[in-house]
Amino acid sequence: MLDQIGTMKHLYPNITLEKYEEYLNEMVPHNYKQVAVFDDGICIGLTGFWTAIKLWTGKYIEIDNFIVHSEHRSKGVGKMMTDYIDAKAKAEGCNAIVLDAFTGNFTAHRFYYNQGYEPRGFHFVKMLNEEGLT
Repeated sequence: MLDQIGTMKHLYPNITLEKYEEYLNEMVPHNYKQVAVFDDGICIGLTGFWTAIKLWTGKYIEIDNFIVHSEHRSKGVGKMMTDYIDAKAKAEGCNAIVLDAFTGNFTAHRFYYNQGYEPRGFHFVKMLNEEGLT
C-alpha cells in the first residue's frame, strides 16, 4: 500500500509518506484493504475499502478514497474497481456497499449513479480540527 503513495497524492496532495504509513498502521488492523488497477506497472486506479457491521445494514463494505488517475478516466478503470468491490461484497455475504462523495463532486455522483448507487441520507460532519485534515 505504501508503494501507491503517488496515486494517493492525486486525492490528497499534501499527504506525506510518514502520515500515510501512520494512518495505514491504524487502519489495516480494522479491516482496511485496497484494490488497485495497474497499466504497465503503473497504478492508475486505487480504492480502499472496509468490511464492518452496522445495525441498519448488517454486514457491509464501505468504499473509501476512490481514485482514478485523470489521464485514465472514462476508460473503465473505475468500473473495474466497483465491479470487484461488488463481487467481494456478495462473496462475503454483505447486505450493502456504502460510500461518501463530497456534495460538490458531481462527476463522482454521476459515476456512482451509473454503477447503481443512490443517496439514502446525509453524512453529517462536525469538524473539531480543520488543520488535522489531510
